[in-house]
Amino acid sequence: MRETGRPLELRSIVRGWRLQGERVALVPTMGNLHDGHRALIREARQRADRVVVSIFVNPLQFDRPEDLSSYPRTLDADRAVLVRDGVDLLFAPDAETLYPGGLDVATRVSVPGLGDLLEGERRPGHFTGVATVVCKLFNLVQPDEAVFGEKDYQQLLLVRRMAADLDIPVRIHGVPVVRAEDGLALSSRNARLSDADRVRAALLHQGLVRAEALLRRGGAIETIERAATEALERVGFKVEYVAIRRADDLATVQTAAMPLVILAAAWLGGVRLIDCLPVA
Repeated sequence: MRETGRPLELRSIVRGWRLQGERVALVPTMGNLHDGHRALIREARQRADRVVVSIFVNPLQFDRPEDLSSYPRTLDADRAVLVRDGVDLLFAPDAETLYPGGLDVATRVSVPGLGDLLEGERRPGHFTGVATVVCKLFNLVQPDEAVFGEKDYQQLLLVRRMAADLDIPVRIHGVPVVRAEDGLALSSRNARLSDADRVRAALLHQGLVRAEALLRRGGAIETIERAATEALERVGFKVEYVAIRRADDLATVQTAAMPLVILAAAWLGGVRLIDCLPVA
């Protein structure tokens, strides 16, 4: 596996592949790789001749400084995962490389509407940071394909909207949520859960499954959202939202006209967890 943190070297390597007629896939990550990331890499490998994985803890998308400082950075272990999974190139820049003028003067990309609700409402500036760094990565790598996880469902929709609006010629693919045996969605933040909270965390997914069952039985949207919220709070979660939305644009709905998606964000023991469950 080759590795670089320099944009010019990255472009030179990718250009060489293209001259050989090879297709390129990009998997953007913030590192601390787990089996969820490995599923993205497998999908990328199926769709292209060459796979580029980026690892960059993007300061522009963190709304809380303490979250940025505590985000796990495990580059040596991540390299071993990427080598084992046959990744062709690791792009691991630093913040000064991607934001040479500093964060305060950086040009930013925003996606109004979709970027302002749910996660965007509760994490001001988060999606502007996401859209900006992904746009930069797309411009640097110029991939034919890009792969994202559906756990960050709103992020996936936002990246698709940004690429379409800015005429970026990349096909964007979503990979279903990868879960532990008890149903908890895999996340780098899970490692920060205490042993007791790790057991309790699986109840988040179970709550979404129960909400889906009520939805299929014809329950009222607001009633299901409220019931799911109350059930999670009874077992110790501090719920930010449980929302049932239209799957393609996260618009609010009054009736269960499929396809839908159930999304949730909740705190448990100082760790913020998100999950989603598509309902087709």
